[in-house]
Amino acid sequence: MGTRAAAARFMGKVAMVTGAGSGMGAAVARHLAAEGARAVVLADVNGDGASAVAKQVLAGEAVTLDVAEAAAVDTVVEDVVRRHGRLDIVVHAAGVDDPQAKQRLADALVDGRRPAVTDSLDDASWRRVMRVNLDGTFHVLRAAVRAMQPFGAGAIVVIGSSSVFDTPVGIPHYAASKAGVHALSQSVAKEVIASGIRVNVVAPGPTETGMAARTPQALRAGFSGPGVRPYATPEEIADIALFLASDAAANLVGAVLLANGGRFTAA
Repeated sequence: MGTRAAAARFMGKVAMVTGAGSGMGAAVARHLAAEGARAVVLADVNGDGASAVAKQVLAGEAVTLDVAEAAAVDTVVEDVVRRHGRLDIVVHAAGVDDPQAKQRLADALVDGRRPAVTDSLDDASWRRVMRVNLDGTFHVLRAAVRAMQPFGAGAIVVIGSSSVFDTPVGIPHYAASKAGVHALSQSVAKEVIASGIRVNVVAPGPTETGMAARTPQALRAGFSGPGVRPYATPEEIADIALFLASDAAANLVGAVLLANGGRFTAA
């Protein structure tokens, strides 16, 4: 794609990005603005982080948002439509993992023990991951569909995970939450394409985000090696998300694009 075409890819569009205070969400927001979006709403539970990124984004607006809170999601999306007249693009990048589970896995690897996480996984840890990752995705999808349906058009891109396919040992709650995200997104995609709304998923593998920075080195080493690409950059994943949000992906509906650097393949 030529430079002029790329610059105009999202000309005049109104976009909202969740998890935009860092990592993939921040990269998506910056790229949307650079490619012509007239408004980019950066939503993040860390309002200060969203504000810091918004200062780097032309037409960027920061808002504090916990996607696990349904009413808050509805309010933010309704406000975007009220102020800008419509909502054309949503990229949902907000999500959490479980640092304690990761640490238990790393300790087991270092000690040469069999990993044991499930028997010590408490209800609060399970619910936290499910509330943000799965419930949050439902809240964002529902609000985005409500906002886009009157206009008969829209693109929604959800950040899933390659863990859905390789189901790594020791993070059953994270893998299950993201599997739910994929299935939810694909089901909604089949429903709303009749309204002109496209829903697709990016399933990243290891990516250099704040979440990855908190991953113990013993686990990081397991994802590295000469046979695979290095950890992806947030910008590389953002490029895939924005392709799905663009008109170039008009025939992709309910797709899950696996972006894991060659660590495995899936049909």
